[in-house]
Amino acid sequence: MLKKKKTEVYALGRHISLSADKARRIIDQIRGRSYEETLMILELMPYKACYSIFKLVYSAAANASFNMGSDEANLVISKAEVNEGTAAKKLRPRARGRSYAIKKATCHITIVVKDISLDEYEDISFDSLKNPRWKKRTRIYDYAYNSEVVWDKK
Repeated sequence: MLKKKKTEVYALGRHISLSADKARRIIDQIRGRSYEETLMILELMPYKACYSIFKLVYSAAANASFNMGSDEANLVISKAEVNEGTAAKKLRPRARGRSYAIKKATCHITIVVKDISLDEYEDISFDSLKNPRWKKRTRIYDYAYNSEVVWDKK
């Protein structure tokens, strides 16, 4: 049976005062990238939400180095998601004694960092990996690789 070592650490930011759509615009740019590349991208993007996400990525890397002793050069943003939080509600006075509700959007951001140097398996049994049931059988023909056809890129 396959047993995977723990290689992921996360940082969670809750009730961050920005809308989830604005945060997703940035999160989509950094998902799957390395830690150092992510920090450069977040420093150069001109959005307000970048600072909050920058602090979360930095915190996730600090968690990884403290909990697992991993090096920052081996870290990759494996999962990043944004969920909507509760709306902060305020009332503003208007004419004739009426009030006007102001709703400020908040969001919850989760950053999961994975150490690719620790990505190993314990107790590997290769019999189950050779022929999994879900994998389709495909034939590879020799003439596809041995043909002397030169393709033009036009």
